[in-house]
Amino acid sequence: MKTHRLGDHGDDVGLLQRRLTRAGFSVDVTHLYDAATESAVKALQARTGLVVDGIAGPKTLAALATGRRDPRHLSDADLVQAADTLGVPVACVRAVNEVESRGSGFLTDGRPAILFERHRFWKQLQVRGIDPAPIAAKYPNILSQTPGGYQGGAAEYARLASAELIDAGAAYESASWGAFQVMGYHWQRLGYSSIDEFVAGMENSEGDQLDAFVRYVAADTGLLSALKGRKWAAFAKGYNGPDYARNLYDAKLAQAYLKYAEPTRAAA
Repeated sequence: MKTHRLGDHGDDVGLLQRRLTRAGFSVDVTHLYDAATESAVKALQARTGLVVDGIAGPKTLAALATGRRDPRHLSDADLVQAADTLGVPVACVRAVNEVESRGSGFLTDGRPAILFERHRFWKQLQVRGIDPAPIAAKYPNILSQTPGGYQGGAAEYARLASAELIDAGAAYESASWGAFQVMGYHWQRLGYSSIDEFVAGMENSEGDQLDAFVRYVAADTGLLSALKGRKWAAFAKGYNGPDYARNLYDAKLAQAYLKYAEPTRAAA
């Protein structure tokens, strides 16, 4: 099943509604992801300890099937703790999680999601005193001064494995890791003892992946200030780079923040 949210419709939504009904949630099978379906999904997420966002993605569907949260998956308590650590409203962290995370920090085979950056590998080899130029001629897919060569999904691990044969540490540093795609080369600035400790965290759980994101924001005063001030354009530019507007990251963050902040205001 695909990821579904409020407003979606179709046979997959009807199947989700039937599964929710069998699990004890009161939902009519309308084939429309309406407010009642979203409420039932939130109730399931709250009962199993998942992030409560009302979006039925792979983690929610797995919890629906098993009745429990996979301990490697992000919990709602993880988001609350992250907000406390950064000193921001939890709605800010919920918004970032919805927009900036990739839905799941792991591939279906259990390995953390990665994206290998060949231009960063060039730089990390130079840091180690290795001249990348003669190697690049033989391995242009994993070593270049320009971005590219992406294959996506599990195929990124084939690229990583090839890079490891040249220099394992530089290879790990040249990939972005987990749900929030934090680059490995930041490990020292973020307080990890080694690149291996960083990678071990990314392999352990989405909670550890969120912790890497929290460290990343906390280490950048401009980024943290933008998040605290809900200056979404500045935050998106700092986190996603100058092309953030092309993907409407700032608008999506602002919209998601309002969605999570409004219930809090209404309760007050």
